[in-house]
Amino acid sequence: MSEFPKRLLVAIVLSPIVVGCVYAGGPALVTLLALASGLAAWEFFRLAEARGARPLITAGVMLSALIPIAVHARYLGLWVPPVSVVALVVPVLLTVVLFARGSAGGPMAAVGTTLAGALYTGGMLSFAYALRYHDFVIDALGGTAVVLVPVLVTWLNDSGAYLAGKAFGRAKLMPSVSPAKTWAGAYGAVVASVLTTWALAALVLPPVAHVTLHPLGIVVVGVVLSIAAQVGDLAESMLKREAGVKDSSRIIPGHGGMLDRVDSLLFTLPVGYVLLSAFLVYRP
Repeated sequence: MSEFPKRLLVAIVLSPIVVGCVYAGGPALVTLLALASGLAAWEFFRLAEARGARPLITAGVMLSALIPIAVHARYLGLWVPPVSVVALVVPVLLTVVLFARGSAGGPMAAVGTTLAGALYTGGMLSFAYALRYHDFVIDALGGTAVVLVPVLVTWLNDSGAYLAGKAFGRAKLMPSVSPAKTWAGAYGAVVASVLTTWALAALVLPPVAHVTLHPLGIVVVGVVLSIAAQVGDLAESMLKREAGVKDSSRIIPGHGGMLDRVDSLLFTLPVGYVLLSAFLVYRP
């Protein structure tokens, strides 16, 4: 089977599962986020290893997966992590590397890479949970609609970039990082993102979530999310280029790795949370 049918089949199978987990919220959403975070962190650490780093892979994967679980526990009021507990993460990692590797095992790089990987993956994906249970959300359907704003904008941003790049692309955007990307594609992505944001604000959010965006909010959210999505994609391309690999892994048929699938979302979910918190307004 060629790559495109594989990509299409996987998307058809996984998309309803993802949307269903977002709608269900709670344990289903947290399980999805924890699994995605752990896999993405594992791939990040593999990229780091390809460049000679020695992250604490087991600890880093566990920490990444635990972040959305901790967010869920805090939301339920079961456990509110005090600052002292969060501050202990670095000493604990240093203690592990001290006894496991010693000074010859690159302790500073190991701890730094481990923390960076966990925060980059589990920390950023946890904003999907924050959006699902945002103060604006009144029910499961509304929460799903709010989460889908940065998700759909990200997906259609990629489509806009591809179509515009194919039609008009000549000048390269950042050839040293991603040779296929062009300035025309970047502009096309911005247009697609703004149009997607407008459609969601006009047709989906009011009847489903009882919120909307004013015209200025539509432009700001669309443009900034597009930039965030493109930078997120370029950032992961930079990491893969440094590691000398094409895909972060081959765990998803036709799509590469988990990190390849969520690279833009790692930027658009937290940025989307900030933007929607600022620009969403109630519309009874």
